[in-house]
Amino acid sequence: VQLQASGGGLVQAGGSLRLSCEVSGRTFSSSVMGWFRQAPGKEREFIGTISKTGGTIYYGDSMKGRFSISRDNAKNTAYLQMSSLKPEDTAVYYCAAKNSLLHTAPFEDWGQGTLVTVSS
Repeated sequence: VQLQASGGGLVQAGGSLRLSCEVSGRTFSSSVMGWFRQAPGKEREFIGTISKTGGTIYYGDSMKGRFSISRDNAKNTAYLQMSSLKPEDTAVYYCAAKNSLLHTAPFEDWGQGTLVTVSS
């Protein structure tokens, strides 16, 4: 199983960025996808999840408004669209996959992460 996250980089504050997570080795359409981030010296933070069909999306309380999760099952890819970025959004962003629809179920597979740096 491989989750390949991409799209990170350096962006100015106020800018936008779209991250992609291409999945192989597991059935993407049967996978709930999640996005997380971890800033230097901080704990991993939940961004949100998207259901198998994309019909249900959950966001962490602090993530609502500027972050948007989507997926394309034909491309085996999940996306995280970020806008109005702030320096405090600087972090390594991870995608993850799981089979269970339960919000509390752990994610079985994780990507390697992609670094997003927001300059002020």
